[in-house]
Amino acid sequence: MRLHAVCIALSFGAVLDAAPGFAQTEPFYKGKRLAVMINYGSGGPADIEGRLFARHFGKHIDGNPSVIVQNVDGAGGLIGATYLGEIAPKDGTMMGHLTGIAWRWAFDPERFRVDFRTYAFLGYQTSTTVAYVRTDVPPGIKAPADIMKAKGLISGGLGPDNGKDLAIRLALDMLGVPYRHVTSYRSSAHARLALQQGEINFYTESPPSYRGVVHPGIVKEGLAMPVWHEAEDDGIADKPIAGLGIAPFHQVFRAVKGHAPAGPLWDAFRTVRTISGTMIRILALPPGAPRPAVEALRTALIRLNADQDYIADAMKTVGFVPEYVTGPNADHEVRTALIVSPSMRSFIVDYVKKANR
Repeated sequence: MRLHAVCIALSFGAVLDAAPGFAQTEPFYKGKRLAVMINYGSGGPADIEGRLFARHFGKHIDGNPSVIVQNVDGAGGLIGATYLGEIAPKDGTMMGHLTGIAWRWAFDPERFRVDFRTYAFLGYQTSTTVAYVRTDVPPGIKAPADIMKAKGLISGGLGPDNGKDLAIRLALDMLGVPYRHVTSYRSSAHARLALQQGEINFYTESPPSYRGVVHPGIVKEGLAMPVWHEAEDDGIADKPIAGLGIAPFHQVFRAVKGHAPAGPLWDAFRTVRTISGTMIRILALPPGAPRPAVEALRTALIRLNADQDYIADAMKTVGFVPEYVTGPNADHEVRTALIVSPSMRSFIVDYVKKANR
């Protein structure tokens, strides 16, 4: 009798499990905490945008996990990216909001202790970069074309092989402007402070930082002015700086040189901007992350893009709405975009070496 009762109970339980409404799989993130790791220090554009993302992301994840932010900076973002692939838990509880890493991998994959192509890519964001210069650079900068007359120009950067540094140097070299490049600032916030203090007088920043900090403060006060944004052609990333009246680099080049940019330096510039601009920020989980975690976070990204509270907060915080390209093809798109031809990589390697001489 007891065995018969047990069998009936088990059979009834099986029926309940199979019946609609009874077998509900709990969301992967229910009862969990998700850490959003930002690979740059606090105060810079990567941090500002990463924290904006984290403030709104959690409510769109099924299971409503708590979300915290962790900064792991250094080596132009490489330390944080390495931490995500090598040390971070592989159970879906830490994701990376990574800035500038696409170019670092494309340029020098050997520096990565973990193959970046093995990460689980959730999505990415496109952007451009705004170049600005102190107006007191002799003999005085009042218009973008005045950069051609600059004496004692000192540009700043985050690392010799960083995409930001390369785009700055390549642009100035194409124009033929004499300059000295000071690199290895820990973040854009540190480089911006150096510009305000007169250690450097030329720098570039992403639209969020330019809109939120540089334009309302440094530019409006007359300390500096924008000279171009680093779009490599007419199409990419004009939207984030709409309304600011900043021309793309190739238009400034044509205005002062009388012809369109061309040649190896221009090809390298386009390569750097195509990769670093198309994927200025990448969202990723560590290699081997659970498939349910990947799917849950991609779904949350789609919801985030349409969140009116997020949109309003973004406009207030950074002056535009960072949108994340995501979906089932995101992983393949990132991997494909990381490819650089051997000849171009060789050219840029030599170019980086010249900066260190």
